[in-house]
Amino acid sequence: MPTVDDVLEQVGEFGWYQKRVFLTLCLTSAALAPIYLGIVFLGFSPPHHCRSPGVSELSQRCGWSPAEELNYTVPGLGAADEAFLRQCMQYEVDWNQSTLGCVDPLASLAANRSHLPLVPCQHGWVYDTPGSSIVTEFDLVCADAWKVDLFQSCVNLGFFLGSLGIGYIADRFGRKLCLLVTSLVMALSGVLTAVSPDYTSMLLFRLLQGMVSKGTWMSGYTLITECVGSGYRRTVAILYQVAFTVGLLGLSWLAYAIPHWRWLQLAVSLPTFFFLLYYWCVPESPRWLLSQKRNTQAIKIMSHIARKNGKSPPADLQILSLEEDGTDKQSPSFIDLFRTPNLRKHTCILMYIWFSCAVVYQGLVMHMGATSRNIYLDFFFSALVELPAAFIILVTIDRAGRIYPLALSSLVAGAACLVMLFISQDQRWLNIAVACLGRMGITIVLQMICLVNAELYPTFIRSLGVMVCSALCDVGGIFTPFMVFRLMEIWQALPLVLFGVLGLSAGGVTLLLPETKGVALPETIQDAENLQRKAKPKENTVYLQVQTSDLKGT
Repeated sequence: MPTVDDVLEQVGEFGWYQKRVFLTLCLTSAALAPIYLGIVFLGFSPPHHCRSPGVSELSQRCGWSPAEELNYTVPGLGAADEAFLRQCMQYEVDWNQSTLGCVDPLASLAANRSHLPLVPCQHGWVYDTPGSSIVTEFDLVCADAWKVDLFQSCVNLGFFLGSLGIGYIADRFGRKLCLLVTSLVMALSGVLTAVSPDYTSMLLFRLLQGMVSKGTWMSGYTLITECVGSGYRRTVAILYQVAFTVGLLGLSWLAYAIPHWRWLQLAVSLPTFFFLLYYWCVPESPRWLLSQKRNTQAIKIMSHIARKNGKSPPADLQILSLEEDGTDKQSPSFIDLFRTPNLRKHTCILMYIWFSCAVVYQGLVMHMGATSRNIYLDFFFSALVELPAAFIILVTIDRAGRIYPLALSSLVAGAACLVMLFISQDQRWLNIAVACLGRMGITIVLQMICLVNAELYPTFIRSLGVMVCSALCDVGGIFTPFMVFRLMEIWQALPLVLFGVLGLSAGGVTLLLPETKGVALPETIQDAENLQRKAKPKENTVYLQVQTSDLKGT
């Protein structure tokens, strides 16, 4: 009996119809970008200082310019290491008293300003920005700055929680239904985030959006990879991730055009309601239909694909079947991932690589957003380097193998972070160039680790192995905002030290993994235990659709 791959070879593995579906589903990948990294613009923290009604009245009476007002009334101004003082503290002075003059008013109170008592801001803050962000609206600065970290962590927590249940929904009720339901909830939660009246409700809606947006991405990924032939599956999977990069590029220009966070959030959320139109223009996965014994519907979809590709349905289409593994079925167990010495080693290494990838990738983006002079251009250029990363993988993966490019990319990312420590802030373009090199390196790691992860586990625990290991990506994402922003309070470049250590160490331990290029996929635990670096001829080729927790390679 013919399988889906057999039929696709005859009606078109990646014909006109699949290309149309692919381009349509790429929109779901692009839509994940503002959810995953929108914190750069939504949580932008502009220069700020304490608001004081008395200062405003004195400034108006004396006719001060904005620069003079800051110079006379804000502590720590001009000192690079006194950011906390000028942003979070104010002089404990009654600015309404008549003894204050218009020229250096504090001179009449103390010969040296450093002797004047300071208190935390009492009346809010003044922000030097023409737009708005969640920081400026909810005053998430100084003692409440950690709430910005929590906002981003909730997204990653949502990814983690959602990945535990979305996969079951897709397998139980179908990829298409999962795509439609998660798209609807993602759109609604995005709009509700934009109209949230307070910080707490905004946080809850953001968590909900994180829980379903990963499901939308994964459903689209699974649908397109299950609708194309085996010869195009890897290319389609990587190009689907390129759409995420395109979403990042578009986000930078959209944020520039819409500098107010509520309108920006609406602008990226409202178009996702159009994903509901996929009900009419995206087919259900014929492989899933066959797995559910719904052969008639699967045959109907395959006939439709043939007609749209200008081909005649094959004569034996009516006996279409799902290719089954003839080996005895085994029940996967979490313990199996640690059952033998090499599996234990591989599992621990893969978990560490996933974790370090998430921290370095998200961390570089957040650090750039917090230190950038032109946040829009820097975000655009750093996202732009992700495009060649995908094509480097396509060109090298079957030539140079997996392990050495993976290790080299991680080492490059780590080294770039450490090099940035020694580059002066005045050398802006050199800083951007080195940061982009690190961003490209870690992007290659994120896109390759999913493939390597799947190839190191035997068939019956392969999906479980990818799910468990890649869950560390979301765990890393939960802690990354706190690592980046709190370490920057100690020393602005301190997060780069952390990223450098993680990148270099991850690159080093990657070399302990066996090369899988040209090696048959392991079928049993013993096969996985005996994997060697030396390649042997492939006995069979197995193509996988795995639901991972990684946002880039997810």
